[in-house]
Amino acid sequence: MAFTFFFRDLHTLKLIEQHVIPSLKTRMYLDIWDAGCAHGPEPYSIAILLHENMGRFLFRNVRIYATDIYDPFGSVIEKGVYPEDQVKRIPPDILEKHFSPADDPGHYVIAEAIRKSVRFQHHDLTSLRPIKSGFGLITCKNVLLHLSHEERVNVIRMFHSALSPGGYLATEQTQKMPDELRGMFRQVTPDAQVFQKS
Repeated sequence: MAFTFFFRDLHTLKLIEQHVIPSLKTRMYLDIWDAGCAHGPEPYSIAILLHENMGRFLFRNVRIYATDIYDPFGSVIEKGVYPEDQVKRIPPDILEKHFSPADDPGHYVIAEAIRKSVRFQHHDLTSLRPIKSGFGLITCKNVLLHLSHEERVNVIRMFHSALSPGGYLATEQTQKMPDELRGMFRQVTPDAQVFQKS
């Protein structure tokens, strides 16, 4: 399981905020898949970003499916409680707005509205079976680099099939779109690995 933290890869998140969310928030219902969620900071970061940009009313129709092949942190994700050292990179205004001190000293708990938008489940990407279809956004960080080229191609093909028409895919900066798949996606911005389904 990869280690991650809240608001990791802020550059890509900011570009998602600028280029992707304006399109996504026009949808009545929005399903998002965070594939390879580790112990939860990334799907919760996405949830916070959406809440900040969509408002409380629209955000009620957002569902984020957080999946990982490992399950030791499932209860952490569901409870939304994290030690102080894992939230210290969060901008102070965001921390104050969406977190509060937990019962356990030195820990913070995520606001209920954010926590309830994320659903955790076990999933193996190499099974090439999507958890569902119709996603507006799929994010996959710190996973593709562990796969062979052929596996990456097949997993991204699966993501393409799971996206709704015009849906978006965001991957880690180190993972360029394989040449054989370029016709299936349009790169949204030249300085991030954010793509729209063609």
